[in-house]
Amino acid sequence: MLAFGMRLGNDPRVLVTTTPRPVKLVRELLADQGSGVVVTRGTSYENRTNVPRQVFQRIQRYEGTRLGRQELLAELLEDVPGALWSRGLLDATRWPHEKPLPELIRVVVAIDPATTSGEDSDETGIIVAGKDARGHGYVLADCSGRYQPAEWAKTAIAAYHTHEADQIVAEVNAGGEMVQATLRMIDPKIPFKAVHASRGKVVRAQPVAQIYEEGRGHHVGSFAKLEDQMAEFTIDFDRDAFGYSPDRVDALVWALTDLLITPMKGEGIFELYRQQAAAITAAKAQREEEPAPMPQPGSMEWFAMMKKRQAAQSAE
Repeated sequence: MLAFGMRLGNDPRVLVTTTPRPVKLVRELLADQGSGVVVTRGTSYENRTNVPRQVFQRIQRYEGTRLGRQELLAELLEDVPGALWSRGLLDATRWPHEKPLPELIRVVVAIDPATTSGEDSDETGIIVAGKDARGHGYVLADCSGRYQPAEWAKTAIAAYHTHEADQIVAEVNAGGEMVQATLRMIDPKIPFKAVHASRGKVVRAQPVAQIYEEGRGHHVGSFAKLEDQMAEFTIDFDRDAFGYSPDRVDALVWALTDLLITPMKGEGIFELYRQQAAAITAAKAQREEEPAPMPQPGSMEWFAMMKKRQAAQSAE
């Protein structure tokens, strides 16, 4: 109907302003960009001076979400057919920022190291994740990027200390002993676990995607680059076709696999100790809240209490 309305005159033109939703018309217009179609984008931040402050404060809470990227940043977001994760699923399972995070019983930093470093090199995936006693996983940070070996080691170790993690998990297929040696060079005492990729990326990722489908995988905050990779990660992912390696997704898969899929050796006894420690802490807190019982008159404790009272009265 838009095209039918452009029949009059020698040079009919139309100006269309819209939120870039992935409908057929918008995709066709973007595909014709440069051949009769001019596309101009603008974000809500560019119009900030014309929007009431209280309104802008309300809409800012959508920063980093799919809705925010579409409505605030004018990004065209499409779910890739066959992707293991959809953007809608990631938003639906995202942990609300106003809701307190549950107690995490284990936290790991997972690394998918790049074999080279440079402008055109793959990224080193570094993801921090934890799990609670219910078997839910929480992505706490994405520290991925293009680093020199010493830089990614320092970044991972800093994340380990910042989030009080229990262990660093790293894929060693390509780097071999170099990965552990690089970490030990920065911190000789860092707890380290090497993992080997004996199966393909998609096979490893499918059980982790199932965790999200079950509502047990949560992003604490928004991780735009990680979520872009997740939403494009298909069962037939072709690195050459997409032009990059999904290193952030790889690190995410290693983290949640270690936490929720692969049982940790001796995990049962660690869980027993955790429960016993929690019970001792709760009992101690309850004792501290309860008033101390009055000593029996004439007992040693009673005479000591009276002596303290007399001393306090004399001091006054």
